[in-house]
Amino acid sequence: MIDISPNKIGDKIKVDGYKSLGMSFPTGESKKRIQILIWSLVGAFLFLFLPWTQNIRSQGFVTALRPDQRPQTVHSIIAGRIEKWYVGEGDYVQKGDTVLLISEIKDDYFDPMLLDRTRLQVDAKSMAARSYSEKVKSLDIQIGALRENNVLRREQAENRLRMAELQVTSDSIKFEQAKVNFKIGEEQLKRAEKLFEEGLRSLTDFEQRQLRFQEVQAGLIASENDLLKSINARIAAQIELNAIDNDFRDRMAKATADMYEAMSSQFDAEATATKLENQYANYEVRTGFRYILAPQEGYITRAIQVGIGETIKEGAEIISILPGNAQLAVEMFVQPVDFPLLRIGNKVRFIFDGWPAIVFSGWPQITNGTFGGVVHAIDNFAGPNGMYRILVVEDPEDKPWPDALRIGSGADGIALLNDVPLWYEIWRQLNGFPPDYYTSREKADNRKAK
Repeated sequence: MIDISPNKIGDKIKVDGYKSLGMSFPTGESKKRIQILIWSLVGAFLFLFLPWTQNIRSQGFVTALRPDQRPQTVHSIIAGRIEKWYVGEGDYVQKGDTVLLISEIKDDYFDPMLLDRTRLQVDAKSMAARSYSEKVKSLDIQIGALRENNVLRREQAENRLRMAELQVTSDSIKFEQAKVNFKIGEEQLKRAEKLFEEGLRSLTDFEQRQLRFQEVQAGLIASENDLLKSINARIAAQIELNAIDNDFRDRMAKATADMYEAMSSQFDAEATATKLENQYANYEVRTGFRYILAPQEGYITRAIQVGIGETIKEGAEIISILPGNAQLAVEMFVQPVDFPLLRIGNKVRFIFDGWPAIVFSGWPQITNGTFGGVVHAIDNFAGPNGMYRILVVEDPEDKPWPDALRIGSGADGIALLNDVPLWYEIWRQLNGFPPDYYTSREKADNRKAK
């Protein structure tokens, strides 16, 4: 029976038949449950003050740290037809190993003697260029000889002109002397004629004087004639000197024109020879492109072009290679709201696909099966997905990553930030705030400054 105190409803009504009402009255078991609830609330309240490590969680995948160590495809430089395979999928190749042999499919390169015939054309054009070069040298020597010959001919012509000028001077002096003699002879003839008329001279003397006057007159005419001859000789010497210059200019113009024509032919031959050399080098390099070589050591993962006799286009993908011994890294993507919190050197914990782990993101000390990493690089711009990419490498201070880990494996990354009370983290998550922007040291500095 339930003990009901006086003045209670139990005094007037029997409650034995009311099971639900009976359960509402306190008993010993209900008191125990209340105590358990109170202690649970106290424990939960104290639990809120436990330290919690803030973190940013993001999905990523394993890649190579260096771009040249990431998976790549090998392309064909030229179009061709597959003739022979030297490797198979899964084979490990060294840099420079032959992967595939292709043959030409363009008619411009069908000639098996293409390189030899192109080399003959190059040699012939080079010989033509050398021949023109020798002709240019010969014409240059000829021009030099013309200059030297012109100097000598000019000296000779100038000497002749000088001799003619001196002869003109001498003949002019003689002419002046003849004119004086003529004038004197004329005066003497007049005096002799007067003396003869006066009877002071004989006829014989007068006639002799006339003869002498005729000789003087003849000397005058001869002197004038000699002067005119010397003047004509001087004019002829001047004409000869001018003719030498004109002849020299004509010969020089012709020789110079021939030399420049030879030089033009030489340059044209050299340009053609250079073009043929370039063409020969292109043919030689193109012949090497028929052998597809491995650009680096690694594993042949997939043959994109298969079969024998199949044609491929220029730049077509042939095989894909996974480089060996690559330095692994994890490529992660974070939200823009979390991007300002990341710094190079931040610690990150990883859960790799295929390696089980027990994770307590807020208590990394009791987490098992995760692997450590360090932020190595951070992009400064968002990708097409609107998130920022970061690269995380293996933490040298932690246990090494699994040897069986391969590029392309999935990774669940947990970037570790500040240590805060658990209640603060719950309050931050409920309000949608980002993790703290300041480290513990910065907070201590701020308190000290205040």
